[in-house]
Amino acid sequence: MTVRNTCIPGVFMIEPAAFEDSRGYFFESFNLKAFAEAGITGDFVQDNQSRSVRFVLRGLHYQKGPWAQAKIVRVLRGTVLDAAVDIRKGSPSFGRCIIEELSGENRRQLYIPRGFAHGFTVLSDSAEFFYKCDNYYNREAEAGIRFDDPDLNINWKIDMSRIIISEKDLKLPFLKDISL
Repeated sequence: MTVRNTCIPGVFMIEPAAFEDSRGYFFESFNLKAFAEAGITGDFVQDNQSRSVRFVLRGLHYQKGPWAQAKIVRVLRGTVLDAAVDIRKGSPSFGRCIIEELSGENRRQLYIPRGFAHGFTVLSDSAEFFYKCDNYYNREAEAGIRFDDPDLNINWKIDMSRIIISEKDLKLPFLKDISL
């Protein structure tokens, strides 16, 4: 397993070593000791999985206050464009984004610490997305940022005239209007 830094401190790209043969493949997607040695710590307490079709955009979501969540995200099947936005008050990288393509084929995972908004779009016909979280979900702590915030200027790599997004996500505020 290789864990490497990204352009935002605290966000890591994880690339598991896969062993392949005529039967298929095997890889270790999580190892507490290896992650801790790389600087990824936390007690992961909840796993989530979603399935979405092409042109779905989910996000940009986060949990407020003591319900904030660090996440390890990966794609089991399909391909997504994954985005994480630094919303840590006082952070030198506040408002900066990490954009990565994650797929079942490349098996890459992204570690996103607490204090980030997260979202993704589906680039393949469908995608199964997996989240490992270090805190429990709390509906009252739900928050988010508009996917089309001009200050973030995220190129979601899909035809925006075909976007499939929830009504709730369409009503999210811009980054400059959120309260942390």
